Amino acid sequence: MKYLLIFISLLALILGIYFYSTKTQTTKEASKEMASNNQPQATQLPANNTLEPTPPIARKEPHKMTIHDDTRIDNYYWMRDDERKDPEILTHLEAENAYKETMLAHTQGLQKTLYDEIVSRIEKDNSSVPYYKNGYWYYSRFEKDKEYPIYARKKESLDAPEEIMLDVNAYAPKEGYFNISGLSLSKNQQILAYAEDDQGRRIYTIKFKNLATGKTYQDELTNANSNLVWADDNEHLFYLQKDPQTLLADKVYRHKLGTPQSEDTLVYEEKDKSFYTGIGKTMDDSLLVIWHSSTDTKGNSVLLANDPTGEFELFYPLEKGHEYSIAKSGDDIYIRTNKNAQNFKLMKTSFENKADMNQWQEVLPHDENTLLQGVVAFNKFLALSERNDGLSRIRLLDKASGNFTQIPAHDAAYVMGLSTNVDPDASKVRYYYSSLTTPGSTYDYDIATGKSELKKQDKVLGDFDADNYASERITVKARDGKSIPVSIVYRKDRFNKDGTNPLYQYGYGSYGSNVEPWFRSSILSLLDRGFVYAIGHIRGSQTLGRHWYEDGKMFNKINTFTDFIDVTDGLVAKGYGAKDKVFIAGGSAGGLLMGAVINMAPEKYRGVAAHVPFVDVVTTMLDESIPLTTNEFDEWGNPKNKDSYDYMLSYSPYDQIKKQDYPNLLVTTGLHDSQVQYFEPMKWVAKLREYKTDSNKLLFHTNMEAGHGGASGRFKRLKQTAMEYAFFMDLLGMNK
Repeated sequence: MKYLLIFISLLALILGIYFYSTKTQTTKEASKEMASNNQPQATQLPANNTLEPTPPIARKEPHKMTIHDDTRIDNYYWMRDDERKDPEILTHLEAENAYKETMLAHTQGLQKTLYDEIVSRIEKDNSSVPYYKNGYWYYSRFEKDKEYPIYARKKESLDAPEEIMLDVNAYAPKEGYFNISGLSLSKNQQILAYAEDDQGRRIYTIKFKNLATGKTYQDELTNANSNLVWADDNEHLFYLQKDPQTLLADKVYRHKLGTPQSEDTLVYEEKDKSFYTGIGKTMDDSLLVIWHSSTDTKGNSVLLANDPTGEFELFYPLEKGHEYSIAKSGDDIYIRTNKNAQNFKLMKTSFENKADMNQWQEVLPHDENTLLQGVVAFNKFLALSERNDGLSRIRLLDKASGNFTQIPAHDAAYVMGLSTNVDPDASKVRYYYSSLTTPGSTYDYDIATGKSELKKQDKVLGDFDADNYASERITVKARDGKSIPVSIVYRKDRFNKDGTNPLYQYGYGSYGSNVEPWFRSSILSLLDRGFVYAIGHIRGSQTLGRHWYEDGKMFNKINTFTDFIDVTDGLVAKGYGAKDKVFIAGGSAGGLLMGAVINMAPEKYRGVAAHVPFVDVVTTMLDESIPLTTNEFDEWGNPKNKDSYDYMLSYSPYDQIKKQDYPNLLVTTGLHDSQVQYFEPMKWVAKLREYKTDSNKLLFHTNMEAGHGGASGRFKRLKQTAMEYAFFMDLLGMNK
């Protein structure tokens, strides 16, 4: 069987190479000149017929880019095709896929073992914890071996007959990408609006279903995102349309059910392309809220939900550097604001006094040691989502007494957050809890009794026993003296703190996003084989508060990369991993992290997985036609300014590739990725092949049907996880 798989992979590679070569020779006259300059146009199998083929080698076509009196030559700029139809590009991607299959053919058995192992731990007929709203219990569930969820409800009682609102499996094709998102019910609970994406580009078509009759309306709203909300009249839906080039959702429309999309009313258009736009409702359903969000400026516009044809108005004027968001409870509106409060404070006011900050009253003062992350306003109390000493927590503030209650946690490294809370009159708070050794758990905390009731904990099938694993929270010193938190988990009987275990280190470190120490059952496949799993909570996140983010973005971005390297050194020095068995992984901006790190310290890593990596930083940020560029000038900098250009160029992974040895590398992307375009990793791999001086593996996998999130379906995406784990394990000589 093994040799059959190798033969099939080799055949696929040869065919891919043949078509790639044919296309290049017949459609690119310039290739003759390239050939004369010893630039290979296609991969050739070795003359000695070994099973080790040479990789696809991309042709070079110099493209000059000059700004600030600096000229860069990009030999692989030609790989960009916004239509994703160029035969040469598609054939090259297929050739890379075939090469990857050939190079990993001997791991097919291991990949299947890992995939089966990971899937076997998943509860196949899993369901969510029901929540009650307006006369119905709502929940989602999976049926055994099916890829997609079923959304359902029961009237008044959980013993009532089930009403299936939407079975996504009935809509999804057998092959290809498919996703349904943004489900939103009209106030009378009888009309379901939902957003459908069949490409992975996050460009949705909004559809409507009458739950009483089961029939689908003729209304279809195209070129939308999945953010949608109903007015109170059960007739008007608010949604966002996307710019067809940048894919920014920058226009809010009002749609009247039963009318064509061409008659929809534009109620808001964001002119500033550095802002994201979204729409929602307050928990009491009384206010429609438009969110305005750039990196360092945030605010809201509001409209009474019972006045859908009215006009939105700013709650408080937008000011550069001021970030605020609102939550409503009765006549009070609570404002989370960073005005003179880096870690945010909580204020309150009336609707009438919203625009006069002098009338706002302080509810919770600023705390330099505690980041206020979010607020849910119930009628009798406030639920505060906070981060203190690097760990998340939930505190409850009784509105009458002013007393605080903190919901307890029980692990060294954990994540706790507010879950589905939809009733302002509730006396219980639903929250989520997980740790590196505790499967995801949903609790209801009773305000009156002070006790948490476990509603559900995710089942881990098989022989999983949490007591077999240990989790730690340590700190590692960065080169500038800062203490970096690190979350660690390992299997007790497979770990010796003597520097002999393989180490898997994960990181992200951008946008203020925190990589939480939550439970992942797939990681057990590594832990059970002796790996130590570690998350470095590096700068660029908000793990230690807002300053931790500010110290890892813009002109401080390099701190993110050096923090990650210093975490590696610290873990090895403390005996958590072997110096020659360190494996690292990251995706998207975490892929940027991977690219920067292997340019700076390639010798420290045995293997690297870079998923949908953002690696061509300067070129992308100079092109405002590319999705997300303008929104992120305050995250990375605007390279049209020379100081930003110089700084970004100093770490851009694509620009900083040099003649040196690189680690074994697995790169993945999706052809239809709307966040990081496929051509970034494609160019990066081509240039790495040109420059790297080692014989280590460089494999590139493109999902030709997916976008930024990878394959759709709960099982399909795990095939890539199994491939990554097998890639790492194979480098250690593990075959089972």
